[in-house]
Amino acid sequence: MTRIFVYGTLKRGQPNYHRMFDAANGKAEFLASALTAERYPLVIAGNLNIPFLLNLPGRGHKIHGEIYEVDDKMLRFLDDFESVPTLYQRTLVQVEVKAWARRAEGEGVEVAPGSTTEALMYSTTSYQPDWPSLPNYDSYDALGDHGLEYVTREDQD
Repeated sequence: MTRIFVYGTLKRGQPNYHRMFDAANGKAEFLASALTAERYPLVIAGNLNIPFLLNLPGRGHKIHGEIYEVDDKMLRFLDDFESVPTLYQRTLVQVEVKAWARRAEGEGVEVAPGSTTEALMYSTTSYQPDWPSLPNYDSYDALGDHGLEYVTREDQD
C-alpha cells in the first residue's frame, strides 16, 4: 500500500472524488486531512481550469489536502488519470497531519495531529511560463470563489 496526498479534484466533495472509491480502479482508504510541510504554488490553469501544483518548493502556500492509502491497482489508475509522466509526476513530500481518520484497533499506525509523514503527491514541472504568476491558492475547491469552473472529462464530450 502507498500513501498519496491529494489536493485537487480527487478530494472529498470534488468532481473526481468518486474515482477514488470505484472498485474497478483499485482500493483507496482515507487516512487523514493534512497540509504540505513545504510551500508550493497551487494554480488553476488551462482551458479546463485544472488545479496544478507547480513543483516549485518554497513558493506559494502550504497546501491543504487529504492522505489516502492506495493499492498498486489504484496507483496505476491514478498515474494514468494524472497523465504521468507527461502532465504530472509523483513527488515524495512531507505532509503535516491535521486530523487522522478513526480506524479500528489494529488497522495500522495513526499519526498524531501536528506530526509529519511522507506521501506521494502529483505535481508538475511542465507548465506555461506565466503559470507561476497566476493567483496561488492554499486549498482547491472546484466551486470556490475563484470563478474558474472545473471542466470534467465527461463535460468535454
